[in-house]
Parts: sequence; structure tokens; C-alpha cells
Amino acid sequence: MKGLRFLLSRALQGLVVMLGVSALVFFALFLTGDPAALMMSPDASQAEIEAFRRAMGFDDPIWLQYLRFLGNLLQGDLGLSLRYQRPATDLLWERLPATALLALSALIWSSAIGMVLGVVSAVRKNSGLDFVIRVIALLGQAVPVFWLALLMILLFSLRLRWLPSSGMGGWQHLVMPSIALGAYYVSAMTRLVRASLIEVLGQNYIRTARAKGLGQWRIVVRHGLRNAMIPVITVQGMYFAALLGGALVTEIVFAWPGIGRLAVEAIQNRDFPVVQAVVLFTAAVFVIANFLVDIAYTWLNPRIRL
Repeated sequence: MKGLRFLLSRALQGLVVMLGVSALVFFALFLTGDPAALMMSPDASQAEIEAFRRAMGFDDPIWLQYLRFLGNLLQGDLGLSLRYQRPATDLLWERLPATALLALSALIWSSAIGMVLGVVSAVRKNSGLDFVIRVIALLGQAVPVFWLALLMILLFSLRLRWLPSSGMGGWQHLVMPSIALGAYYVSAMTRLVRASLIEVLGQNYIRTARAKGLGQWRIVVRHGLRNAMIPVITVQGMYFAALLGGALVTEIVFAWPGIGRLAVEAIQNRDFPVVQAVVLFTAAVFVIANFLVDIAYTWLNPRIRL
């Protein structure tokens, strides 16, 4: 019963968040002036703008427009793309597999390496190896994504000719974008795991396990790491949600046909229905990720109750 109440509570909170996001997305069209004039070409005549305003329903009261927007949203209809003359949701679903592939590959390799480096750094605290790992993590967070991406293109594509510089195809096309996208996160993951694990290893139950004669790595893996994973899971969930929302810089530099690139193209072309679709999708991903992270908490630490 408690679990059901928790799920219903979180679902209700998610609906409230999505309602707020939908309102922000809708009314953002009216913050900078006449939406019909913004969405039309600068060369459009006044008659063309007026015809477009009537066709889009912008001449109706704003509250009626918002209710119509919500009704269409509940049916999965976010309007037609002004550039492609296709449903905005169709364009979004077409780009989603590319972004999901890039996001998963970046998350998997960065999580695995960050976890290993963080654990080693925590276990070998204040040693020379710990110092080297911390320096590497600091440099990884200091390097801009676009600079790293351009550097890899110059080295591996133009000079060595090992990897393609752009586009989506075989696994070779995925190597550099996933490295550039995951480089920052592997550094953040390393520092987070180290800090969390050091705190956990100082707890009384860890001292008790050591007093019983358990080995260091058994204590770390079986007793320490599970509790240290709680803040890590939070970061992983939010990071993956952000990646699914579109890795703008990486997708632009490598011409990766994902959601981030779609959003940039839509903004450049004043394609507001597509922009609205991307923003609402990103918000929904964050809501779902938060929900799954909350469920994971209770699995990682049974002391956390609903």
C-alpha cells in the first residue's frame, strides 16, 4: 500500500511538472511579440502573416489557444513542422534512436571507467596513484567538449585517417562522438565515487567488518560500494536524461543526426512546433529519470523508506 501511494504521488508530481513545462513552452511563443510574425519568413508580406495567423489559430483568445494546445498534446499532436511540413513528433522519433545510441555508449564507457578510477582512488587515498587520478579527473572536467571534439577530428580523421569525421554509420562513426560526450562525465563520476566511497568507508559498520577480518576489496565491493552508489545513481539518471534531451555541441560538431541537432536546426529556422516537441520530450525524460532514481534508492539501501 505504501509503495502504491508512493508511485501515485510521484506520478502526480510528474504530471504537475509536465503541466508547468507545457505552459512555459506555450507562452514562450508570446514573450517576444507576435508569434505569427516570428514563425514566418522576414520577407513575408502582411497579408501572408495574417493568413498564417488565422490558419494557426493565433487570432483566438490566448486561453483558448492553450487549451487547444493541451488537447492536442494529450493526443500526441504537437503540430506540423514549418520547415518539413511533417508532424513534429515524427521528426522527434526519427532522431531519437541516434541520440539514444550516442547517449548509451557515452554513459556505459564513462560510468565503467569512472567507477573503477573512483574506487581505486578512494581505496588508495592520499597515495601517488590517488593524486594522479585526481589530476586526470580535474583535467577531464576542465577541457571543453567542443575543443576535445575538434582535436580528435584533427588527429584521428585528418592526420591519421583512422576514423570518419562526421555522420552516422558503422561503429567507427560512434567512437569519437561518444568519447567527446563522455569525457566530462567520466571525470565527474570519478570524483563523485571517490568522495562518496571515502565517506562510507569511515562508517562504523565498515570498521566492524574490518575487525571481523574481512578483506579490503570484499568490504569495498560488498558493503561500501552499494551505499556509496546512492548519489552516483542520481547523477547517472540526470546525466542520461540530459543526453537523451540532445547533446547539442557534440551532435553539431560531428554532424550526428540526433535530437540536439534537430533542436538547433529548428531554432535557426524558427520551427517552433519542433522546438516545443524537443523541450517537452526533454522534460518528460527528466521526470521519468527522477522517478526511476527514486525507485533505485530503496533497492540500494533498504533503510530508505517511502
